[in-house]
Amino acid sequence: MASPRENFSLSGPLHLTAVNWKDPNHRRSVAASLVQGVYILERDRQQKRQGPQALARPWWDFFHFQLVRVLVDNADLSIFGAIYEFKFPASYCYGMAPNPPRFVIAFRGTIPKPDTRSQDLKLDLQFICNRLQQSSRFQLAMQEVQNMAAVAGAANIWLAGHSLGSAIALLAGKKMVKTGCPIETYLFNSPFISAPIEQFKNHKVKHGIRITSSVIKAGVAVALKGHQQRRQENDTFVVLSAWVPNLFVNPSDPICSEYIGYFQHREKMVKLGAGEIERLATQNSIGSLFSSGKASESLHLLPSANLTINLSSYEDFKQAHGIHQWWRPNLYSQSNLHQFSCNSFCPQLHNGNG
Repeated sequence: MASPRENFSLSGPLHLTAVNWKDPNHRRSVAASLVQGVYILERDRQQKRQGPQALARPWWDFFHFQLVRVLVDNADLSIFGAIYEFKFPASYCYGMAPNPPRFVIAFRGTIPKPDTRSQDLKLDLQFICNRLQQSSRFQLAMQEVQNMAAVAGAANIWLAGHSLGSAIALLAGKKMVKTGCPIETYLFNSPFISAPIEQFKNHKVKHGIRITSSVIKAGVAVALKGHQQRRQENDTFVVLSAWVPNLFVNPSDPICSEYIGYFQHREKMVKLGAGEIERLATQNSIGSLFSSGKASESLHLLPSANLTINLSSYEDFKQAHGIHQWWRPNLYSQSNLHQFSCNSFCPQLHNGNG
């Protein structure tokens, strides 16, 4: 039987023999590995692996973290999250910047296995219907984030999640920003609920569809809201814009790929002089506008983000959506910093391997 470390070596980032916390690629790999640790914790539980047979521990031990506690969904008793603490050497100078996080709160995505399938798919549907914040899983996660921020300080915490777990981390991060406590956040394959416009090959068709959608959403938002309500939401949007989560997407993954077109379209609308229309559209979705009878903020929408796109080719959805791609040493990616401001977007581009 392979030891846990041997199992880790088959798929984990063993190239990181020493983590350079100033390197964003290293930070990405660590965050992804800690999310993977949550997946393996739940797999260990389902397969009743304990003690030496358990396979999860190397995913945090390797980076000098220890497991503080697991987060359990009361509905199906599955492990959906974990809190890790970084155990740095006594000689480590914690005043150096950038720092390793003192704590990381990580959330897994959907596991299509009998023990978790029903509850996970229920939460996926709640996300689609813009009601994830009402779920007991999110409320428990939010409470843990707030508690850890009160104990350790928001500046000493990371949030990380994949797929459904990314949606939970995103929503928790947005709520913390609104209370004046921004948290460094890593979002892997975060779902974007929209028609798969990004999958269309014709760029003019894509742009035309997005312009039409923006005009419709902005128009309905104006019709449903008074001036004071729109002003309050605009103020909230400006507050959120200072928070720049790290967003990782794959163009071959229809679950998250629309984030690419979402940010590109916003920049085009500003250049066309339609920035105010796009600002109104960005704060709402067609689904939330018509399903609830009033305009409401969509859970997946972001004012700002550091967007990293995996440029490697994937034909298999499982690979394109998987967490494993984000710790590969030869990752070919493009990074764009999309910083929202009242007057314009300020994208910065970086291409490279790793």
